[in-house]
Amino acid sequence: MSPNPPLIDSQKNQMDSKLSNSMDKPNMTTQPSVDDKEETVQLKQKISLMNGVALIVGTIIGSGIFVSPKGVLQSSGSVGLCLLVWAGCGIISLLGALCYAELGVTITRSGGDYAYIMEAFGPLPAFLQLWVNLLVIRPTAQAIVSLTFAYYSLQPIFPDCDPPQMAVRLLAALCITILTYVNAMSVRAATRIQDVFTFAKIFALIAIIITGLLLLGQGETEHFENAFEGTTTNVGDISLALYSGLFAYAGWNFLNFVTEEMKDPYKNLPLAIYISIPIVTIIYVLANMAYFTAMSPQEMLKSIATAVTFGDNIYKQGAFLVPIFVALSTFGGVNGLLFTSGRLCYVGAREGHLPGLMGMVSHVRYTPLPAILFTGMLSLLMLVSADVYSLINYLSFVQWLSVGTAILGMVYLRCTRPDIKRPIKFPLIIPILFLITVVFLLIVPLVAAPRETGMGILIVCSGVPVYLLGVCWKSKPKVFKNFMVQMTLVGQKVMSVSPSTHESSD
Repeated sequence: MSPNPPLIDSQKNQMDSKLSNSMDKPNMTTQPSVDDKEETVQLKQKISLMNGVALIVGTIIGSGIFVSPKGVLQSSGSVGLCLLVWAGCGIISLLGALCYAELGVTITRSGGDYAYIMEAFGPLPAFLQLWVNLLVIRPTAQAIVSLTFAYYSLQPIFPDCDPPQMAVRLLAALCITILTYVNAMSVRAATRIQDVFTFAKIFALIAIIITGLLLLGQGETEHFENAFEGTTTNVGDISLALYSGLFAYAGWNFLNFVTEEMKDPYKNLPLAIYISIPIVTIIYVLANMAYFTAMSPQEMLKSIATAVTFGDNIYKQGAFLVPIFVALSTFGGVNGLLFTSGRLCYVGAREGHLPGLMGMVSHVRYTPLPAILFTGMLSLLMLVSADVYSLINYLSFVQWLSVGTAILGMVYLRCTRPDIKRPIKFPLIIPILFLITVVFLLIVPLVAAPRETGMGILIVCSGVPVYLLGVCWKSKPKVFKNFMVQMTLVGQKVMSVSPSTHESSD
């Protein structure tokens, strides 16, 4: 890996000089020279408030609420505590999202956790966050969600058995390829896809909720009687229930990865968060209530896909529609993941933590084209692995560590840099309460699943030698520098991209 060189000049000696100079800069953030300004481009502010709400809601609501609400029920032990956990996870997510609203309007660079950790704690912690997210967490999540899309898309064709694995993987690859192309070609098209598929999944959940309310009105309240019977008192089980619920809320901070592309981010970023999280919380709680009107807790625990079982019990001839809506939901989820992952890669390259080509923008499309293609290819490679699901178990701990570190950075900046412009400033009790929750969620896995937690930490630490060689080592051999120059120039010509301009938020 090499810091981001501003490679626009065609003269070889000028390129080498610029490359050398960029490697000597301590903050590693590329700024184009005066001669380059006419040829530089930047991402456009095309994401509206509605697009932002759709991105958050569409990324949060994936396959989880349709497929596996039983995880929360299994760990909580009762219907009553199960519903309270779903509501509690929404409140926890809202606390975190409020912190990210403040971070997003204080540090207006795209990149989410990566940008905030960089600002508060410097390049090494930020690089480790980038390393594990870009190379493992994001591609793995995109691969798994695309496999879920493919499975439920094919299920109506194979109603009596599981679809062939090869067909599932090929369709998942097609899903990633199509959405990578769309995201590379047009921000507007990508956000429209997100809007449409978000509305589709909300429509499906509203249909389930209305059905549940009608059943409640008809007296189907059997499973709500003695709702807290069997409630667990084990702290470990309650923490696992929270983990399952919070996993279904994952994505509440994804809008912060695209802050620079929002219209009026100071207004629309926090407003999108305030609208989105309550919507998702209400939908999740009501959807789970609807499930319990049509199936017993025992039946939910045995179900492979809760929404499909619900459809079989209630809709009869129309039950085939439920897998279709699950597929639509996951398709929108893959789109949201690709959209934000590309921006994370782009910002990392712009800060000098990835090859410079990754931090360039298309002259024509105004998209971070190389970054999106790179993340799409990594996701396709993950589909080849037979153990792709096991990686998620290793990295749940790391995801919460990343979020906790970003919000700890918010508190740290409050103390060390109180004069930074903060258009929004919440009471300190909000980040403290959230950090207490994060500490709880980090300590429990260390005791309950030390092997998986240890593997996650090991994957993070594997980025340290990469950082030392790729970023800190300034006196790389000239042959390597020349190779990177030539490779970057070839990439620029093939994709018609150049370095973007960027104004600091400070």
